[in-house]
Amino acid sequence: MKKILVVEDNEQNRYLMEYMLKVNGYAVMMASSGEQAIVLAKSEKPDLILMDIQLPDLDGLEVTRRIRAAEADKRIPIVAVTSFAMTGDREKALAAGCDGYIEKPIDPENFLSSIAGYL
Repeated sequence: MKKILVVEDNEQNRYLMEYMLKVNGYAVMMASSGEQAIVLAKSEKPDLILMDIQLPDLDGLEVTRRIRAAEADKRIPIVAVTSFAMTGDREKALAAGCDGYIEKPIDPENFLSSIAGYL
């Protein structure tokens, strides 16, 4: 069973992603802050991280950079999941170390196929 770490501070978004992932057979871990995400990424070694960019402590780009700096044995795919849809935001996410970019609001029909593409 693939493990996915969802980093999201919005309760409704967390619930939606967790529900869709669990119903489709993924093991889901949740983090609502950047610091919590860093700890879980190091200790749990998920197969994929879904990273919100706007978090209450560290922004998701900084969290991504810190996870990338700490990785030793395997590179975990990190996908930015964000409502930032301005010109250049995708490029900023990729430059920080994200492997992909999913825009909010989440489209349930495309979300799972997008996730599968990163695993």
